[in-house]
Amino acid sequence: MNYKADPTRYEKMPVRRCGKSGLILPEISLGLWHNFGGIDVFENGREIILKAFDSGIFHFDLANNYGPPPGSAEENFGKILKQDLAPYRDELVISTKAGYRMWEGPFGEWGSRKYLVASLDQSLKRMGLDYVDIYYSHRFDPDTDIEETLYTLHTLVQQGKALYVGISSYSAEQTQQAVAFFKEFKTPFVIHQPRYNMFDRWIENGLVEVLEKNKLGSIVFSPLEQGLLSTRYLDGIPGDSRAARGTGNFDQTDISQEKLEKIKQLNELAQNRGQTLAQMALAWILRLQSITSVLIGPSRLSQMEENIRALENKQFSPEELDRIDEIMAN
Repeated sequence: MNYKADPTRYEKMPVRRCGKSGLILPEISLGLWHNFGGIDVFENGREIILKAFDSGIFHFDLANNYGPPPGSAEENFGKILKQDLAPYRDELVISTKAGYRMWEGPFGEWGSRKYLVASLDQSLKRMGLDYVDIYYSHRFDPDTDIEETLYTLHTLVQQGKALYVGISSYSAEQTQQAVAFFKEFKTPFVIHQPRYNMFDRWIENGLVEVLEKNKLGSIVFSPLEQGLLSTRYLDGIPGDSRAARGTGNFDQTDISQEKLEKIKQLNELAQNRGQTLAQMALAWILRLQSITSVLIGPSRLSQMEENIRALENKQFSPEELDRIDEIMAN
């Protein structure tokens, strides 16, 4: 059966603008870091992606190394794009990144011009695209002059291979350097992708201020701390869970008794708000107007549907925010 998108999709999902740019993203975006690679069930991933689009999620976030194996998430997304979403390409925001290891030798990772150019060419081929909407430097390269990395992103825009550029996991100081550089070359630098959740609040120590001052957008990854900020692990470690599989730098050693106690207390607060813990965790991130979108990576359709319902209650009282701070500080 030929796929036809839900005609009411844009009535379902609130959107936010990336700073002062023309780029607009849904408040919840779909990340393909996990669950969409070569080891996963293709039809399950396809079902989630198509249902996401029907739900108003038009931004799909990838990277060269997403899988496993590396590259397979882009390959699978390319198949779905060709089979189902090709008529809607101009409605989609498709992003990819380069920075982590993809092949052997000195040019298989980090931020050199040689690596970034080769990687984007490979990503475009895997997905069957002429361009991506956003191309990111996936991580700061301490051994390469930052200007080489940033100028390469600029030239890839000039070549028409990317419409916008972004950076991921750069510090506040490094982000400010990027702002100054891209301003000189009038490069459409519009977004930062940091890790942020109740357990990991590093962006509050300077980065949020840089984003707000420079009117940059941001999109958060790992908002649920690899599933910890849900009820997934309250009664043990399920055999099919990410912790049990040990994928994505996350395994059973990351689940301490101290964290579980905090999760239980957070879950009580979420229940009092009429939400699941995962919904409250997503809503808590979107309380910040400097956050443009939050990335989710569901393994099942039901998870995605639950996550989207977080948008039904994004308001927090001062007492609720204080209670969250108290729980996480103990």
